[in-house]
Amino acid sequence: MSGEAYPGVGAEKTAEIVAKVEAFVRDVVIPYEVDPRQDDHGPTDALIVELKGKAREAGVLTPHILPDGQHLSQRETAAVLKASGLSILGPQAVNTAAPDEGNMFLLGKVGSPELKERFLKPLVEGKGRSAFFMTEPADDEGAGSDPSMMKTTCRRDGNHWIISGRKKFITGADGAIVGIIMAKSIEPDSEGGACMFMVDLPDPAIRTTRVLGTMDDSMPGGHAEVEIDDLRVPADQMLGEAGEGFKYAQIRLSPARLSHCMRWYGAGVRAQEIATDYVNRRKAFGKLLIDHEGVGFMLAENLIDLKQAELMIDWCADALDSGSIGTTESSMAKVAVSEALSRVADRCVQVMGGTGVTRDTMVEKFYREIRCFRIYDGPTEVHKWSLAKKIKRDWKHANA
Repeated sequence: MSGEAYPGVGAEKTAEIVAKVEAFVRDVVIPYEVDPRQDDHGPTDALIVELKGKAREAGVLTPHILPDGQHLSQRETAAVLKASGLSILGPQAVNTAAPDEGNMFLLGKVGSPELKERFLKPLVEGKGRSAFFMTEPADDEGAGSDPSMMKTTCRRDGNHWIISGRKKFITGADGAIVGIIMAKSIEPDSEGGACMFMVDLPDPAIRTTRVLGTMDDSMPGGHAEVEIDDLRVPADQMLGEAGEGFKYAQIRLSPARLSHCMRWYGAGVRAQEIATDYVNRRKAFGKLLIDHEGVGFMLAENLIDLKQAELMIDWCADALDSGSIGTTESSMAKVAVSEALSRVADRCVQVMGGTGVTRDTMVEKFYREIRCFRIYDGPTEVHKWSLAKKIKRDWKHANA
């Protein structure tokens, strides 16, 4: 559970899946980008249900998990998720979006057969959305994104656990049918260990206090603040073992960080395509924009950043496929890829000038979404801090 990798399906089968996903996203999903069923917090569930229905008909729903339950390797998943990311709506349509993809991965790794049947199966079948309740408010000395400071608690009560606390930035909580809740045990023998629980949503003990207004608007349900008030969860709905929640969080978060890199890489590629088409058609000062050195050089730099991001993704995927959790590798990939793709999106806006900041193309939206990627699943600075601590530990070990 803590280290085994999925064997994958091989290069030929992967290429077949990728081709189908890319064709579906380009031919079916991209035209939906102008669909009005999108609000300040993302596409509506009605739009997502329609898109998933089309993906199901096309045979590309949840393409990284095969009908027999076999999971693609991380390297193979990377290729599929890059293709799904060519449209902001692509991951939602083919069921590779966050937080569902990460939640499915964790359930597949840790869940009992009963929990998989009850909670994983409907997610794989695209019958609803899920949410991951870990991050907490950072006010009043709250935990923020540091799970070691978690204030949400759980305690035993007969054959149940009682959970109380507050959560924030919970993507997709509003409208989800499945939740994974992380809480710190206050049982005398727990030593403050964290636990994870599977819950059906909605539940009257879980109340959304507000859905935040944010720069990004691609996630259905948005990002919510939530209060949990004496939620009763049957003991058999604990995910894995009591006190192992922090370990399970790493099992989920390391591949999840990489999955974000995969999806937003696809968006970076698409932004480059749109900008390239624009500068090869638009003229200024007597020649095409692409023939102006300042413009051409920016798109050339984008090619370099995209290739470096791709190589970093594949390197990290290989590290995860080797059987290790890969927290160091995923931190490096998260920093390198998010920063590179942010540069790519910024340059695409710049070379398109006024058009680049309008909503006449998707480039403006790609810019906003990718900018947020530098924050969630750990800001760049947090990952650099973690890597710096590892450098110090390694030095001490080498010089002991």
